[in-house]
Amino acid sequence: MSGKALLDHFSALDDPRQSWKVVYPLPEILTVILCGTLAGAEDFVEIGRWARRKLDFLRRLLPFGNGIASHDTLNDVMNALPAALFSECFTAWVEGLRETEPDIVAIDGKTSRRAKRGESHVLHLVSAWAARQRLVLGQQAVGQKSNEINAIPLLLERLELTGALVTVDAIGCQRDIAEAIKAKGADYLLALKDNWPTLAEEVRLFFEREPKDAFDTHQTTDGDHGRIEVRRHRVCHDVGWLASDRRFPGEPRFPDLAMIAMVEAQVERNGKTSTARRYYLCSAKLSAKHFAHAVRAHWGVENRLHWVMDVVFHDDLMRLRTENGPANMAAIRHASLNIIKQINDKASIKVRRKTLGWDDDYLFNAITYQAR
Repeated sequence: MSGKALLDHFSALDDPRQSWKVVYPLPEILTVILCGTLAGAEDFVEIGRWARRKLDFLRRLLPFGNGIASHDTLNDVMNALPAALFSECFTAWVEGLRETEPDIVAIDGKTSRRAKRGESHVLHLVSAWAARQRLVLGQQAVGQKSNEINAIPLLLERLELTGALVTVDAIGCQRDIAEAIKAKGADYLLALKDNWPTLAEEVRLFFEREPKDAFDTHQTTDGDHGRIEVRRHRVCHDVGWLASDRRFPGEPRFPDLAMIAMVEAQVERNGKTSTARRYYLCSAKLSAKHFAHAVRAHWGVENRLHWVMDVVFHDDLMRLRTENGPANMAAIRHASLNIIKQINDKASIKVRRKTLGWDDDYLFNAITYQAR
């Protein structure tokens, strides 16, 4: 992975400052912020303090003829850069890292509760996560008077999804989103809940009333920390009844619907057993085993992306209060996570990030690997 290559993708960004006032070039500011974030700095004060002590290292990358900008300058520049274009540049960079083999792409939202786009609007991002490669593919900030339903199509527009299976939680179970996924040459797997009450009830009754031998089935069992979870997966490729002439006008008809599915999770803990069922719509005819893998891959976004951003990058502690700064710094953190994951090191992500702060050669190799 390449820090230089990443900055090349950001060359499309115009410096928002008046040219005659620019003392610290934009590429140098972005280099400082990226390297400082990789090295463990968590706000602009820490980034500036780290950079002033690592000036010799940074000059291995760029001239830094005027030294290091103040933390206020770093803050002001990141706030002024347009968040939408910043996210587009990030997405273009990630495309160069992706493998050509189709992947499961999980779309999921996360709120940074202390970061606000303006004083009142908490930052909420919708991110795309490639499950096999474990890469953040892109992000889209949810507008102040909007929601994930509007943000997801904007994110999808920027992604290369040909051949992928795109998984989305129930909030994204919308015909427009299904159509957008299909238009990108991908298939969808959408969780179905009570935002489609009639359809959800009919699917639920179908799985309750049909004999078990009418379905392809697959069962998995996990046990950890005194907890045993048995998951029973059922899929049915006979979905013609959902789009028949007997349907009432206005009933949901999802494009290219090929399968409905259910997961029944039975959890035993401390002698008590609970059962929950989840239902899905899919445009691909998956086997029950492949369906189980796809659902599991989507759940992985919580542990492999959101959990890491909170625990390793302390994302929930970010306190920016401006329009573009929180989303732009989220993109920097996502880029940093992608870089760390590409390091050929068996240590944990947390340990790798600490090593980036301790070892200049380790950091240099991480951000220039693919630039050679």
